[in-house]
Amino acid sequence: MKLKSIEELEDLRSGIIAKKDPNKTCIAVCGGPGCLARQCLEVRDAFVNEISAKGLADRVDIRTTGCHGFCESGPIALIFPQGIFYQKLGVKDAAEIVEETIMNDRIVDRLLYIDTGTGRRVKKEEDVPFYKKQMRLILRNNSRIDPHNLEDYLAIGGYSALAKVLDGMKPSQVIDEVKKSGLRGRGGGGFPTGRKWESTRDAIGDIKYVICNADEGDPGAFMDRSILEGNPHSVLEGMIIGAYAIGSNEGYVYVRNEYPLALKNVTIAIKQAREAGLLGENILGSEFSFDVKVNRGGGAFVCGESTALMASLEGKPGEPRAKYIHTSEKGLWDRPSNLNNVETWANVPLIINKSPEWYSAIGTGSSKGTKVFSLVGKINNTGLVEVPMGISLREIIYDIGGGIPGGKAFKAVQTGGPSGGCIPESLIDMPVDYEQLTKVGSMMGSGGMIVMDEDTCMVDLARYFTNFLQEESCGKCAPCREGLLRMGEILTDITEGRGRMEDLSLIEDLSGVLKDASLCGLGTTAANPVISTMRYFRDEYVAHIRDHKCPAGVCRELIIYGIDEESCTGCGRCLKNCPSGAIEGEKKQPHVLDTAKCIKCGICYDVCKFDAVRKG
Repeated sequence: MKLKSIEELEDLRSGIIAKKDPNKTCIAVCGGPGCLARQCLEVRDAFVNEISAKGLADRVDIRTTGCHGFCESGPIALIFPQGIFYQKLGVKDAAEIVEETIMNDRIVDRLLYIDTGTGRRVKKEEDVPFYKKQMRLILRNNSRIDPHNLEDYLAIGGYSALAKVLDGMKPSQVIDEVKKSGLRGRGGGGFPTGRKWESTRDAIGDIKYVICNADEGDPGAFMDRSILEGNPHSVLEGMIIGAYAIGSNEGYVYVRNEYPLALKNVTIAIKQAREAGLLGENILGSEFSFDVKVNRGGGAFVCGESTALMASLEGKPGEPRAKYIHTSEKGLWDRPSNLNNVETWANVPLIINKSPEWYSAIGTGSSKGTKVFSLVGKINNTGLVEVPMGISLREIIYDIGGGIPGGKAFKAVQTGGPSGGCIPESLIDMPVDYEQLTKVGSMMGSGGMIVMDEDTCMVDLARYFTNFLQEESCGKCAPCREGLLRMGEILTDITEGRGRMEDLSLIEDLSGVLKDASLCGLGTTAANPVISTMRYFRDEYVAHIRDHKCPAGVCRELIIYGIDEESCTGCGRCLKNCPSGAIEGEKKQPHVLDTAKCIKCGICYDVCKFDAVRKG
């Protein structure tokens, strides 16, 4: 059905809502990538078969949704309307849930989440500690809609913000609303969204472009991907509103080809929106026309930078250009262009529907609203979290993330992706917002958050991210191309025992050159991991260079393995598993490790059950 007016849209929405029974049971199975890897579709199919076998198809809906966020507990199923949260499901669990919960209104206790703080089993999603301190505005509907079903999105108020805009709001009013909300770009720089829109609207040119950056490439980051997979229409609605405000008739979603589910779901959503008259000519009977195309990126990290992305869209190599030329004036094909990332666009309908005052009441002084983070690394509860700006790192890591596995000590957290800084345990009570993260030497970035424990070597971590950025650099400018290469060589020397104390001054000098002379954001921020680790963990650099020791026991060339005679029982496990024949000894007698033969593989350390193999 092609909608020709706002009235027809509201009539369609009313009809959809009228035929939906709010009390009808629905089993919502998480279909995010984490759950997909754990056979969630097989679990979904088991529910479908069991419901059919029991003759309950008319009474129970089965819905495959986007990511629910709590990846550590997948596969996940929510039972509505009760809100029952079942986790870590297998195919065989479907029959028990249907029998006990759906048919007899009983809880299957063994499939509930156990609160590690109280030891109690938690029945409802809202009471699971992982969700308690979150404020899920963008992610909330991921568990409530099928991303392939436009009717699901309309039923929760989808495209009502667009209808409001087209029903009498001037483009300047839309921009004013976004400016008053305080929304800042969620893709890295944190530039005020309304001001960017205004600059593009005021730029000279008859043809203007609106672009969605879905080229999320940070290691450990999957925020934008999950939003696009779980609720693509929210992103499209934001883009349409932005295009109306800016005066654009053509838009692009640039998504990397390595995200097949996001690519599939946004393509389906665009087709559905076009068929419904929400994209194309004279949207909802107005004089405004706008359409969107999808472009697949090849996976170059540098194409997350706006000008490199636009070059790629043009079919050119993804290389950035000098920043003194603003994309709002000369962007894609040298025409005024506005680029925001997935999460930024998804915030726009909320602001229009609920008011800029409502939105700006969330967060801190100049960091408004919520932020979605991917919480990964040495953390018990990995997954997607959405929290209000200003929440503390401690709340995210311990209250939401459940702390560090194995009772290990928290050491640091890196925010902002590979160009972000590492924040130490001493700053764990700092609020998380744009200004505070920058102040301590990190940044918001797109929202990656990697947690590290006591076993992480900060020098090795800096080396890893430097090498990653060096490989992903386009090589166009010498400071980034040569500076990162040399910095990586120095860090490798330090981790392999060839470092010199003067290397630390050289690293600082190189970092200054990268920051001041690089062409784009990749180069100007590339030294953040190195500078922040030197700032907070300088003693580890000194230990590597002066003492030839890695305090965390990570850097292989600096590790010396040995066997403690008093602890060794002579069980022979280390001797049998040593690939280099470096261990000798009689059965039930203490063994000896020949360091000259040792290749430092660590197998002996891993297989010893008596803590007799030591490394230092």
